[in-house]
Amino acid sequence: MASQPNDTLDGSMLSSITPATPAGKPLPEDHFSAAATTLDSLTTQAGDHATPPKAHLHIPGHHDTAHSLFRSVFPYDSLTNFEAEWHLGNYVIDRGTGEKSFEPMSVYVRLGMHLLYYGSVQAKALQSHQTQALLKAQSEKMGAQYDSPESVAHIQPFIESFELQGSLGEMVEPDPTKYATFNAFFAREIKTSARPVAEPENALAISSPADCRLTAFPTTDAATRYWIKGFGFTMARLLGSEPSASTFDQGSMVIARLAPQDYHRWHAPISGRVESITEIPGTYYTVNPQAINEAGTLDVFCENRRSVMLVRPTSNPNSLVAIIAVGAMLVGSIKYNPGIAPGSEIQRGQCLGAFYYGGSTVITLFPPGAAVLDEDLVANSTVDEADTAKNCETYVKVGWRVGQAVVQGATVS
Repeated sequence: MASQPNDTLDGSMLSSITPATPAGKPLPEDHFSAAATTLDSLTTQAGDHATPPKAHLHIPGHHDTAHSLFRSVFPYDSLTNFEAEWHLGNYVIDRGTGEKSFEPMSVYVRLGMHLLYYGSVQAKALQSHQTQALLKAQSEKMGAQYDSPESVAHIQPFIESFELQGSLGEMVEPDPTKYATFNAFFAREIKTSARPVAEPENALAISSPADCRLTAFPTTDAATRYWIKGFGFTMARLLGSEPSASTFDQGSMVIARLAPQDYHRWHAPISGRVESITEIPGTYYTVNPQAINEAGTLDVFCENRRSVMLVRPTSNPNSLVAIIAVGAMLVGSIKYNPGIAPGSEIQRGQCLGAFYYGGSTVITLFPPGAAVLDEDLVANSTVDEADTAKNCETYVKVGWRVGQAVVQGATVS
């Protein structure tokens, strides 16, 4: 295993951060304790399995109930000002229909955002470990609650809240009453026939690794210009390895964000042989786009717990592809499927592993010139900041084509 850079930013690095709201106003010191107390209260309420999740954790951020909660914790002058300064959701383009819709942010995610913005520079430097300990404890707490047999009471309300009834027929076990715990349902397995890979005859096609909200960037420079704005992002920190960083620097990047309501397993975007799997410890910040896009905050991809898989593609044995599973706020665990290990052969579209409760992300990296990502996905992700018509994630499903590998400098179909 390669030596790993320090996974947590030190005080000298933190001192150059300007913590602020999106409107540029530093938060009062007591916001951290207020956010922490309220988050603990919400996760405790989630332990009452008789209460539906949308009555606590998944109250939409733009809902009146959420505003009442925010107003009691973080006083603000008016609802209009609050919504202007604190983004309460994200726009997503459905690749299948071309429609753009608003995805509201759950109240627990909004609270998690406050943990990135709170306090002065000095407070952030001193309390970064406190924040990490809080998020770790809350994630473990939710994992334990949703591993308990009593948690099955949350399955049906969760299905109804997120309108998942129509997708149950795609699952290996379509009957929600057959799952022993909520986490067993959350990591439910999908039928292979429900997510066939696009262009199965094309050995160079690259597939989406998940049912997800996806962004695609032809270079890492483009990714940091349009999307990854947090302080401290480097390829070496993300991968936990300087040699690996040199392989992928300025290569293509695909970021697949899984919302809590999504099918929560990830699949191989290419076929190849697993060279290595490196586990990198970290914290559990939210991976919501508002956390990724906001300048002056910690970069959550390099702070969060993650598992880095390096794969040697069957179509190009001289190259490497990195598949990075990133945990997020309230994610209890990242688990590979049996048989997925260094030396094993994987096939494009094959299920690699599962996340247990919460949102999460899968990042796929290609060396420079090794992949051409599909133009529509890149256009949605990298449109000029002055053009707000797009500049957002695209909803795609497992197995859909997202690009094509390049061998010896030429794209081959």
